[in-house]
Amino acid sequence: MSNNIITGIDIGTGSVKVVSARKNPETLNFEVLAKVQKPILGVRKGVVSSVEDVASAIKECIKEIEVQINEKVDGVYANANGSHISCSSSQGLVSVSRADQKISSEDIDRVIQAAKAFPVSKNKEIIDVYPKEFIIDGERGIKDPLDMQGVRFEVEVLVVEGFSQYIKNTSQAVLDSELQLYDVVINPLASASSVVSSKDKERGVAIIDIGASTTSLAVFEEGNLLHLAVFPIGSNNITNDIAIGLKTDIDTAEEIKLNFGSCSAQKGDKKIEKVTSKELEEVVSFSRGNLRKIIEARVSEVFDLIKADLEKISKNQKLPSGIILTGGGSELPGISELAKKEFKLPCRIGHPLNFTPEIVDPKFSVACGLVVVGSDLDNSEESSMFSGIGNKIKRFFKMFIP
Repeated sequence: MSNNIITGIDIGTGSVKVVSARKNPETLNFEVLAKVQKPILGVRKGVVSSVEDVASAIKECIKEIEVQINEKVDGVYANANGSHISCSSSQGLVSVSRADQKISSEDIDRVIQAAKAFPVSKNKEIIDVYPKEFIIDGERGIKDPLDMQGVRFEVEVLVVEGFSQYIKNTSQAVLDSELQLYDVVINPLASASSVVSSKDKERGVAIIDIGASTTSLAVFEEGNLLHLAVFPIGSNNITNDIAIGLKTDIDTAEEIKLNFGSCSAQKGDKKIEKVTSKELEEVVSFSRGNLRKIIEARVSEVFDLIKADLEKISKNQKLPSGIILTGGGSELPGISELAKKEFKLPCRIGHPLNFTPEIVDPKFSVACGLVVVGSDLDNSEESSMFSGIGNKIKRFFKMFIP
């Protein structure tokens, strides 16, 4: 697209969210030119189940975006989501190729490829590779090895994998909506790109993105991506619990959650509320205290899953910058207080940083993060320093080197 406008599309279970923005070269902030959210069909647990339905929803959103910015959208950055996404650690080792023993971009590319040289299941593919550290002649902790000297060149990476068909479905839905697909970015990293500062990544932080049917986790420390995961549970599960607990229909349960839901005890907990169910044609009566208990039980279950994951990487209660909650589920009143209690760490709600006008809605964190990633990739492609390195590796340098 002309004028350096970048568009990110967040394909979610209940809705598709699109943001078009342009980076101001002077302030380095992103100027939001248009944003759209529309309901979507054809997505289950974060993955595209109907390419046709998703393509149709994307087309609708893009038409509206084009009207707002008065330009044609040629291509976009999209997200990949779902519990099929997993990560694992790997190592690569090569000898430095140049006679003067200076590490070139080709050496970096070769050592990354060596780290990727392991068997992958037939139905899975490598989505992303993120270097944790480079090692030169046994010297660890190197972030940018370009032009450094050595003989033995190693890397430790985090490899992100996903089911090939799910990734293809996402790509096909974008292509069928008559758009170019510039890149696919996994949900937790898209969120992190918009809501987390470099300082927090350096100190140690966990980003929890609570969506409609999935909750994703990304953990950073010393500027490196340490871990990520996607769990098949989200705010829709809270709605289902309310429907069962209060013996009402899903639409009424969602209305109750949005209007009265909370994760923390309040003065009005004993107050009896009444909501009319249009579907069942009856009045649903409930106390706010009982509703809170239903909600808190499910949110605590989500946090327990994440705590167990943090324990696996020895980071439970050990992240100085604490927890950042984002996504639509983070709008639930009292959720940050509950997270602080559960994780025993500082906690805050994260919304996109450095966007003007300010976007305070955490539901747009992924779409804004895709814009940030797109801008980083555009800049790295203009730099000859990164010639010869794949797009995923370019993104590493932009995302993780302050």
